[in-house]
Parts: sequence; structure tokens; C-alpha cells
Amino acid sequence: MGWQGLKHIPKRQISNELEKASQTRKPSLIERYHMIITPAPVEFLHSAITLPEFNIFVIQFGDFGIRWYALAYIAGLLIGIYILRREAQSPGALMTPDQTDHLLNYLLIGIIFGGRLGYVFFYNANFYLANPLSILRLWEGGMSFHGALLGVGFALFLMARRHKLPFLAVSDRVAMVTPIGLFLGRLSNFINGELYGRVTNLPWAMIFPHSDGQPRHPSQLYEAGLEGILLGLLMYLFWWRGWLGALGRLTGVFLGAYGLARFLVEFVRQPDAHIGLFGGIFSIGQLLSLPMIIVGLYLLRQSWRQGYYHGNP
Repeated sequence: MGWQGLKHIPKRQISNELEKASQTRKPSLIERYHMIITPAPVEFLHSAITLPEFNIFVIQFGDFGIRWYALAYIAGLLIGIYILRREAQSPGALMTPDQTDHLLNYLLIGIIFGGRLGYVFFYNANFYLANPLSILRLWEGGMSFHGALLGVGFALFLMARRHKLPFLAVSDRVAMVTPIGLFLGRLSNFINGELYGRVTNLPWAMIFPHSDGQPRHPSQLYEAGLEGILLGLLMYLFWWRGWLGALGRLTGVFLGAYGLARFLVEFVRQPDAHIGLFGGIFSIGQLLSLPMIIVGLYLLRQSWRQGYYHGNP
């Protein structure tokens, strides 16, 4: 039918046909993605679990105090150093107990400075560039794991250089105990009711305090299970199999496994409102996790090539 024939068709009929065509259009890949991870609004809010509001401070002095997250950092570091001290007392150990004690200082500095600066530059650079003094207000919160990872990596490099130790051998030992701190940290995120997931109608959905009242994924518990429990079990298994004697292997496992776990959980974790999603799909956490996966796979490949060392590397 040509244009002359269309003139005799009523406009209402043409409009109806165009509307039907638009409704039958297949959704794009991005639209399908959002249809899967962002379900329709939940109608029965009473079926969701409501998380009670906990005090974010373990001990409080006015406006200051020790937060659950800070306690998780401290507990994770102390437990990790205790395990490494035990390992340092074994015959033929790479590090001495005194070097392990020095390691604690380097880790503290790397976590605090790296975690804070990572949050500043990765997640809220515009605000902190306009308010530089706010960078020092650590008690208000705002830490980044990927920033802490970079900070710890640099601190371990300095520590290994000072004590004339192989960098990857030191990082292998730190990677072995890091899941303990990650597990405690994610539990503290859950207690604080922060870093929760996206809206869902799954049976275990939770309503978090200070949120919009919608049932959401408890993504903090997903991360505690994957980054803490599962990764911790993998580290123990590979330590038991003697992988601590293969330079960089445990570091590679940690980087690759954590990066993959974080990349997957980010699909159901609520993205930062002021950042959003890149390309409508990927969060900043996913983009920062991709280099971890790549470096982890590279270290594993190099470790398998080099094999095991005997004695100190």
C-alpha cells in the first residue's frame, strides 16, 4: 500500500497500530537486565524481614566513639596477626615474630590512608575537592576496600623492602588471613544498615532502617559469605595443600576470587546514588574489581610456571 492508500485510513487506526508495534518491540539487552534485577514494586511489605536499628557505636563519647566497623578492623587485624605470629614460630618460617609485629603497623597505615583516599577519589571526589578538610573526618565514615587494597599493597612493598623479604611472599601471608577481616567488616555493614542491596521480592528480603522502606537484598550477608567464609575456607584449604610455598599463588587466589565475588554481588547491591551505573549496567565497584581478577589470574599463571620454592624464596 502506497502513501495515497494510507490517506484513506483513519488516523486513530494508524495510532493504534503504531502503539501495538511499540508494545511488541523486543526489549534491548540493557532493558532485559533491568527487568531481571529490578523487579516490580513489592505489594506485600509485611512479608519482608525488618531489620531493627542498632546503635552504630560500640562505645560512644558524645559525638565520637568506636563504631562497629572500626571494631571489625581492629578484631580482624589482631586475629590475623595472631595467626601469622603462630606461622612465624614454625621451623623455616619466612618471617620472624618481631617482623610480624612490625607488619601490623604497616597494615594499619595502609588500610586507614588507602581506604580513606580510595573513598575520596573513587566515590566522592567532587565533594572532597570542594571540602578538603572533610577528608580528615574519619569518624563520619567513608572507606573503600579497593583503596585499602592499594594502600596495603604499597605498605607491604615498603615493609618487604626494609626487611629484605620477597614482596609476594609477604602478600601471600597477608592474603591468607584477610578473609577474617572481610567477614567481620561485612557483618558490621549489616549491623549499621548500610551498603544494602537493590529492591527484591525474594523471601529473605529485608527492610533496612534509614532506607526507603522497600524490601532489599541483604547484600552485606552475601559478601560476608563469599568474601569471608567461602574465601577463608579456600585459603585454609590451599594453605593446607602447601600453596604458601608457591610465590604469589595465595595472593593470586585472593585477588581473583575476591574480584569475582565482588563483581557478582554488585549486580544486586544498590549503587551509589551520586554515581549510578556505567552504561546502565556496571557499578564503580565492578569496574574496580576487574583489574583484581586480571592481576590475580596473571599471578596464578606465573606461580604455576615457577612452581614451589624450598626454604625462604
